[in-house]
Amino acid sequence: NGSRISDRITPSRCIKRKTARLMKQTTPLLVDSFGRFHNYLRISLIEKCNLRCTYCMPREGIQLSPKSSLMSAEEIVEIAKTFVIHGVDKIRLTGGEPLLRKDFASILAQLSTLKASLALTTNGVLIDRYIDDLKRARLQKINFSLDTLDADKFNTITLRSQFKKVRENLDLVIREGFETKINAVLLKGENEDEIIRFIEFTEKHNVNIRFIEFMPFQGNSWDQSKTVSYTEVMKRVHAHFGIEKVLRLEDAPNDTAKNYCIKGFTGSFAVISTVTNPFCDSCNRIRLTANGKLRNCLFSDKEQDLLTAIRAGESIEPIVQRALKLKKAVRAGLDSPETFDNYHNHQTNRSMIKIGG
Repeated sequence: NGSRISDRITPSRCIKRKTARLMKQTTPLLVDSFGRFHNYLRISLIEKCNLRCTYCMPREGIQLSPKSSLMSAEEIVEIAKTFVIHGVDKIRLTGGEPLLRKDFASILAQLSTLKASLALTTNGVLIDRYIDDLKRARLQKINFSLDTLDADKFNTITLRSQFKKVRENLDLVIREGFETKINAVLLKGENEDEIIRFIEFTEKHNVNIRFIEFMPFQGNSWDQSKTVSYTEVMKRVHAHFGIEKVLRLEDAPNDTAKNYCIKGFTGSFAVISTVTNPFCDSCNRIRLTANGKLRNCLFSDKEQDLLTAIRAGESIEPIVQRALKLKKAVRAGLDSPETFDNYHNHQTNRSMIKIGG
């Protein structure tokens, strides 16, 4: 009798069985050849930026994609929906500067209906205009790209005089209770002398400062000698604060950063050591460029075209699966210091601003 009851099909059981079948069919789509499950999608909304940081954008600028080849709001949401169905549960909006898109608020509102948490990376110049939109979308995680706490140095790095506005907006998002991280790309001879100043900022501010090793991209004149390594950062920190006061924190699953705090400080700091100590074994990230190309690795020059398929009314699932199966174990196959440090191996890759931060 009990077995007959257990075999009885109810609407709720139908839904559960359908969901189970869907999971069996779809989960492998976002798993690469090394068993890494990719649940984190980074979407670049725009190639334009209102700053000119040279590690991101070549000094001579970039050739922008024609407007007709960029994803519309509807296409962004349609592609995002497919990824969420297949297991993506975190979406980060990037650029360029994503807040330059005139339909940013509409895109945000539509994405907020999906079963995925939303995050934003911004240079902070325009964010005060969107505080209410971010709250309505329940977006809590904001990464500020800010490489210096000095106004003159900011002008030199960004080639723009927006420091006052950025600092005001940083204070605003902290005050409004957003989970705030500051991304600082360290460049030898430019801002590595501010490592301690940044960390001291966390004494009274509940933010996470993330020091990022300078990475090679097309047109940014990278060489290893300009990179401030994870080891160098920690030497400075230990020398200034004392080893016993520097506490190692537990990293979140799939975290790209090694996290620390100073004993007694409100906030924390971290180092993203992409160049000297990569973390590819736990990579869960895939990137969608503003012109609809899927990238399985930040350092790969191989891309899969999703936008053309969407516009042709075709399924993007086979394209996504192909992209994941082509993913290399380490940094797009640049798995030795010799191959990665050779700048010529990065010249066919996009500049950072055309990939998405």
